[in-house]
Order: sequence, then C-alpha cells, then structure tokens
Amino acid sequence: MAGVDHVIGLGIADPARLGIGGWSYGGILTDYTIATTTRFKAATSGAGSALQTSMYGTDQYIYQYESELGAPWKNPKVWEKVSYPFWHADRITTPTMFLGGEKDFNVPIAGGEQMYQALQSLGVPSQLVVYPGQFHGITRPSFVKDRYERYLAWYATYLAGVTP
Repeated sequence: MAGVDHVIGLGIADPARLGIGGWSYGGILTDYTIATTTRFKAATSGAGSALQTSMYGTDQYIYQYESELGAPWKNPKVWEKVSYPFWHADRITTPTMFLGGEKDFNVPIAGGEQMYQALQSLGVPSQLVVYPGQFHGITRPSFVKDRYERYLAWYATYLAGVTP
C-alpha cells in the first residue's frame, strides 16, 4: 500500500483508477487486498485461493501447511486467519475476474471458484475463467493470448469505463 501511495504522490497513478492483480501467490495477495480495502476499482486473481482449509489435501503443500500452520483440526484459529479473504468476502466491492487452470494441482481452481461464487452471491461483478487442460502455468499459446486479452478488457471496463 505504501508503494501505491508513493506512485500516487508522484502523479504516476490515478487514485480513482487503481487496478490490482496477480497469479499464484499474487492471486492470493490480490484476494487479501480486495477483502481489506476498496481503493482498487478492478482486480484479476489468477491461480489464487482464499479458503485455505479447502486446499488441505487438494494441493501440493501438505508438508508446508503442517510445518507452518499445524493440521487444520489441531489449529483451526490459524487456518481461519489465513482464510481471511473468504471469511470477509462481504467486504469486497471490487469487480474481480478469477482465472486458473483446470488441472492445476499447485493452487487448484477451487480457490478461484469459491471466491467467484462468494462475489456472485454478494452481487459484486465477477467473472470466472477456467482454462481446460492447463496446469499452474497457462502454456497453450491461444490461452496465453486469451488471458492477456481478458486482462486488458477487464481493466478497460472497470478502470477506463471503456466497453471492450
């Protein structure tokens, strides 16, 4: 947030037209950010997750989860804390596009699907894009192109007011 404040102060960024986005851990951080502040007017969250308990046993991080957080049933308060974006989805007003690969075992698409459904239930503009046959990194050239075109259209719609 300090970096954002800095570029606004330099006149580089327009505070009325801020967008945020990321992939993988960047998607997780995007979810955290939009659940914390309404200053961003559009977001893209790729290969992210927000309800961490549901990731236990479906992704590749069991060892890290148990080493750093403990098992969910042994330390539920910590798991609730790291699931902050999902449990605070009712604070989100930022139009958000969630993206991911159908076969992603690193950060399964379920994380994006859950946040998408939460925002849909809350009436927040949102979109879900699932790339068939893709894993954590989108590699099929037509899908890579599609992803970038979707980013541009999403931000154009919500930051510039331009309908693609």
